[in-house]
Amino acid sequence: MAILATLALAAAIQSGAQTPPVQTDINASGPAGPLQGTLLAPASIGVPVILIVPGSGATDRDGNSPGLGTSTYKELAEGLSTRGIATVRIDKRGMYGSVLAVADANAVTIDDYANDVHSWVAAIRKRTGVACVWVLGHSEGGLVALVAGQNPSDICGLILMATPGRPLGEVIREQLQSSGADARVLNNALSVLDVLDAGQQVDETRIDPALMPLFRPQVQGLLMSELALDPARLIATFNKPVLIMQGQRDAQVKPRDAKQLKHADPRAELVLLPDTNHSLKSASTSGSSENASSENSDLPLEDNVIDDIYNFVKSAPTNR
Repeated sequence: MAILATLALAAAIQSGAQTPPVQTDINASGPAGPLQGTLLAPASIGVPVILIVPGSGATDRDGNSPGLGTSTYKELAEGLSTRGIATVRIDKRGMYGSVLAVADANAVTIDDYANDVHSWVAAIRKRTGVACVWVLGHSEGGLVALVAGQNPSDICGLILMATPGRPLGEVIREQLQSSGADARVLNNALSVLDVLDAGQQVDETRIDPALMPLFRPQVQGLLMSELALDPARLIATFNKPVLIMQGQRDAQVKPRDAKQLKHADPRAELVLLPDTNHSLKSASTSGSSENASSENSDLPLEDNVIDDIYNFVKSAPTNR
């Protein structure tokens, strides 16, 4: 039996078999309790580490939320681990594993999330010994990454996936106007957005019930902090490598957003992914829609996503 085991090990070495990556829990300091996440790391030491910052709403560390199971972040982590890149995917403050970090998950701003990014970067550097951490933000997470990048000393660079390139008010107005909502609801939505865009809260009695998921008072603070941002201005002041990735069949964020980010930072690398939706999944199947392919966790990421991230991280200078 020992001879057979030795022969099997030798065959595995000759065939290039690699030790599987190791998945462990990792914590960072939160305001009132720990932030929690998952570290997935190849067996090798000294590998690059990417922090994955989730998108809006109750999105967990794997990229899933109530009624929407994409597993996008879990698939990103698993794919990158096969290319020798470690990842940390996280639960946002007040949610899931990070529920003890704050008493109210809704009482948050973009600056709060950006502070959490730096807390995570410090924890990752201490745990792994890397000099800096790559920050990957998806959708709203891209805005968080851009704000965190205004203090870039411990950040290697940014990977912005499906990230708005215009002030968010413009993006939301475009989404509302293409949503098919009836005129009464649409007009109410636009009027509410105008008030929030001006930095003022809106009483719930002035909000159509159909719009409460978007504009309910509990999330207005976060929304106003987002509306105040200009992503193009933020990326223009970031002096380290940036990869911009955008699906061309994304129903939420458009290729024009990615191009606007690229225009603001000409040194950034831009990758437009054909037949790819907001969740970085293929939307090319005949008869498939953005929602249908986004909600299917069995669908793999678009073919080039992992390779493009790997090539960027491996080739980008970190002293820009």
